[in-house]
Amino acid sequence: VQLQASGGGLVQSGGYLRLSCAASVFPSEYYVVGWFRQAPGKEREGVGCISSSGSVSHADSVKGRFTISRDNGKNMVALQMNSLKPGDTAVYYCAASLNSISHYVNAYNYWGQGTQVTVSS
Repeated sequence: VQLQASGGGLVQSGGYLRLSCAASVFPSEYYVVGWFRQAPGKEREGVGCISSSGSVSHADSVKGRFTISRDNGKNMVALQMNSLKPGDTAVYYCAASLNSISHYVNAYNYWGQGTQVTVSS
């Protein structure tokens, strides 16, 4: 599975961005897809994930602001980020797994390159 994240950029506090994770080579419908982020000097952390059937789980830090969705027909998973805060600034990654839904980095086998999200105050 090859993944590519896109859609990052610079946005003001309170703004929004929509990240996309495109899967190529193999169909993505059998995979759990997770979104992670890593800020400078910090460990990579889970933002949320979506199962092959569409069940979602979001980290407490983004609940009510971020929403994950998927379109298996397009091999695409999206991360809608609203009400962005400076603390959301990080490189965002998408990853895929054949395991159960999880927020843990080690549960994922396939990773895309990151996309930078910068939120200014």
